Amino acid sequence: MRRLQLLILAVVLVVAAFSTGEPFLFFLVYLGILVGGGSYILTRLGLANLEAGYAVNQLTGYVGDRLRITYTLRNTGRLPKPWLEVHNPTSLPGGLPGRAVSLGGRHERSWMVRMALTRRGHFRIDPLQIRTGDPFGFFEASAGVGHGITLVVYPRVEALPLWRLPPANIEGAHASPERTMQTTPLATTVRPYAPGDSMNRIHWRTTARLGEIQVKEFELEQTADAWLFLDLDEAFAAGQGDNSTTEVAVRAAASIASKALDENRAVGLTVSGHRLTVLPADRGPRQRLKILQLLAAVEADGRTPLTEALVTGVGRLRRGMTAIVITASQDPSFIRPLAVLHGRGIGAVVILLDVAGFDPDPDEAGAEAQRQRSRAMRHALAEYELTTYVLGPDQPLAEALAR
Repeated sequence: MRRLQLLILAVVLVVAAFSTGEPFLFFLVYLGILVGGGSYILTRLGLANLEAGYAVNQLTGYVGDRLRITYTLRNTGRLPKPWLEVHNPTSLPGGLPGRAVSLGGRHERSWMVRMALTRRGHFRIDPLQIRTGDPFGFFEASAGVGHGITLVVYPRVEALPLWRLPPANIEGAHASPERTMQTTPLATTVRPYAPGDSMNRIHWRTTARLGEIQVKEFELEQTADAWLFLDLDEAFAAGQGDNSTTEVAVRAAASIASKALDENRAVGLTVSGHRLTVLPADRGPRQRLKILQLLAAVEADGRTPLTEALVTGVGRLRRGMTAIVITASQDPSFIRPLAVLHGRGIGAVVILLDVAGFDPDPDEAGAEAQRQRSRAMRHALAEYELTTYVLGPDQPLAEALAR
């Protein structure tokens, strides 16, 4: 619109100058040509001989980490760049701050932006946008630099030093590390040779390095593996932000899975979100990455009842595993499918989110009804002797699971 107004004014001025022959009008025409032409040339040269880029210190991170982005602008020409606006469009919460800078001839500017990662998810950082213009605002030029990147923010993983899975009901296995005289796949350390040690336990490389015979020590294989059922039914979602039932449940799932994988257990995961998603049980860093990537993207938009998810997934559980259910559900129908697992040698643990604490009803009668439903759910779980942990808002996960 502004350019159109200037164009109309210029046409009127030129017509008036040639119609009247007034010297002052011709002076204004020449002045306008000089200012307009100079502004156009200045804008066109504003992005010439300019090198720019940005570098991100990490493409993945956890909630609570700090992202560092380093920007660099370099003017390889002799003419100065009086005004450059640099900005990175992004879907990160809060966005990334832009900056207006000026560059002298053959000068370089660098700066760093630090940003806290406050929300899990998959986010996009678009190519760097550089904009310049003339002092009068008549013309503008912009350019995109580099390629966009995807940043994955994983849920925060909390340490669970006192969390223990029930022991496996399998002979020759144990739920926690235990030394054994048997030879197992878990060789953990070496020690000096003692009379009676078998020759096949000698660790020859350490023996050669130390100059005395060293033998391997083994632990019993841990087969008390875990299968997590994360219930994200939107009907029972409550709370806001980091203290919502969704975020606390996802944090609990990530922390428990990480703890089990650190203990060399196989971990499987079923998420009843927008659709029922199943990760087969596996162990190791690759399984950890799969679980974290899935948990980074899930939302409380599930419509599959927890009972259905349990009935569908019970066939994947084998003797010696532990089913860990993380839910805010106040529908006790899921308890019976869990209770029958004990007869098959499968443990069951329920991590129940206290909906009444996350979203208290402002109406006293409604709040009391909500508390009664929560008490009834805990009572029903106790009747079937299911191990239950209750999680509330602003409660450290390690403290709740240590009770």
